[in-house]
Amino acid sequence: MSMLKEFRDFAVKGNVVDLAVGVIIGAAFGKIVSSAVEDMVMPLVGVLIGGLDFKGLVLQVGAAKIAYGKFLQSCVDFVIIAWAIFLGVKLINRFRSKEEPAPAAPPRQEVLLGEIRDLLKERLAR
Repeated sequence: MSMLKEFRDFAVKGNVVDLAVGVIIGAAFGKIVSSAVEDMVMPLVGVLIGGLDFKGLVLQVGAAKIAYGKFLQSCVDFVIIAWAIFLGVKLINRFRSKEEPAPAAPPRQEVLLGEIRDLLKERLAR
């Protein structure tokens, strides 16, 4: 029964739940960005390049078809997702830095010990 309890404690810890939520939201965000890139960005890039359809870019090597157009599209997806995540983390870090309280003053005992240390150093230096 203790292994079941350990698993339950592990599974409901904040870090595991936060990670699960992050993975689910990340997967949904990835689908949104992939759709935006595939359905909006790449057609515009294709028009700017001269009507080129990236999905149709295929290299025939013998009987094998290498669909490098899909690879290029995946690379663009990655760059856009990475950029969006970078901006999101940067925004979160900006809010975090404002929320952090100022460092507390050291306890009175530490201040007194520091003063005693300084006095002893002064006496030894004479």
